[in-house]
Amino acid sequence: MSQNSNKNLDKNLKLMILSATILVVLFIYTMYKSSTQIQGGSYYMGLLFLFLLLVVAIFLKLKQDKIKAYFDKKGIKTKSGFETELQKQQVKEESNTQNHEIENSNIKAVTSNITFKDVAGISEVKEELEEIVDFLNSPKKYISHDVKLPKGVLLVGPPGVGKTLIARAVAGEADVPFFYQSGASFVQIYVGMGAKKVRELFIKAKASAPAIIFIDEIDAIGKKRTGTSNDEREATLNELLTQMDGFEGDNGVIVIAATNKIDVLDDALLRAGRFDRRVFLNLPNIEDRKHILSLYLKNKKIDFDVSKLADNTAGFSSAALATLVNEALLNMIKRDAKVLQQEDIEIAKNKLQFGKKQMKILDERQKEILCIYQASKAFICKSKVALFDEGIPLLSSTYPSYNELVENIRRYLAGNIGVEVIKRQQYAVNSDDLKNALKIATNMVEKYKMANDANELITRVKNELRSELSHNADEINELKEIMKKNEVITEDDF
Repeated sequence: MSQNSNKNLDKNLKLMILSATILVVLFIYTMYKSSTQIQGGSYYMGLLFLFLLLVVAIFLKLKQDKIKAYFDKKGIKTKSGFETELQKQQVKEESNTQNHEIENSNIKAVTSNITFKDVAGISEVKEELEEIVDFLNSPKKYISHDVKLPKGVLLVGPPGVGKTLIARAVAGEADVPFFYQSGASFVQIYVGMGAKKVRELFIKAKASAPAIIFIDEIDAIGKKRTGTSNDEREATLNELLTQMDGFEGDNGVIVIAATNKIDVLDDALLRAGRFDRRVFLNLPNIEDRKHILSLYLKNKKIDFDVSKLADNTAGFSSAALATLVNEALLNMIKRDAKVLQQEDIEIAKNKLQFGKKQMKILDERQKEILCIYQASKAFICKSKVALFDEGIPLLSSTYPSYNELVENIRRYLAGNIGVEVIKRQQYAVNSDDLKNALKIATNMVEKYKMANDANELITRVKNELRSELSHNADEINELKEIMKKNEVITEDDF
């Protein structure tokens, strides 16, 4: 566009010089032929005017670059009328398109009345999200220092730990519009409809900024692309990636997404500039369950020990605890009573235990086995481990050494060997740890050529662990008791 403006200016100046020159020549020729009839000074004034016009045209031509720079500095565009009108029309069409999409969209913002005080057991998560709330409330404080908050926050955790509730609490604390969409709602039958809905969602959020976009179960549209097809889901994912690239972190729109399958998400979603921050949520420990139960039982008349109930509900998520209290209250109503009793709790637990087999409801014996398993891992890793942690802190290196890879195998196998040593028999606790250990050993044989046989390597590591854990059985039992009491072992417990 700038090059066209320069060409137009140069062309106009050339025409101006040519016209002035022709007029001067014609005027002189006319005077020469009719000099006897010319009387008065008006003709000479006209000739002087044409000479001045010619001088100005030549001057403008010589100073063309400086004049153009002056106009650019002042913000004056040397565009043709056609170009100006074309740009105005394009802006108008884009604005009309966005307005049309907003008017016809069924995506609506909601106002959240939930705050952090309504969500119990999230002290660590709260610290991670408080600065986002502060940014939405006081953006100038951050923008003045050229600080940009993450465009996206990914909440990762098992079902029922309160990911949606936490996102609503962030919106409630910041008092901003909350746009909720599930990942499945973007999956459409007709190609292009999912991408259109993503575009409408972001247009609405930008128009309502500051605002929060929450996408629940993002793995429904964010799974890794195979590259062998171009289906509707991939088109929707591409539109989501484009939209997240299309706004800056200081425009007042924060995208929060939730998933319990971070390993299946496309790498492009997890790169810097999209979901920059990840907040991991685990099942609540005993102290968290006390706070959650106290919140759900607030203003209720009860006749049982809440601390004991928290101890007996190991493995319950916050959603499961809410269901437990609700079922117990329903049973109280059936009894035509006004005080919640222990028997109501027991009946509700039985319903949950036999009605939802996938839930980890542990009796004393099962809890002891899991405590030994996790205590053994904590002893080998020398790091914090919670009762229901499924992950293991591994040694991570761009170029792992032989000893680092073997250490990671030890960490995966420690739990199973610890239970075998303490209980004097093998238990099937976590098959995934065994699979991961075998995977590392197989890579050492086939990929890195560091060993000859994966099974022999696994057997050797197991024997070394049996010897080490047997000599430290007393310490493992002490860690087991700490785990039973607190449901977490910290670095201070070693």
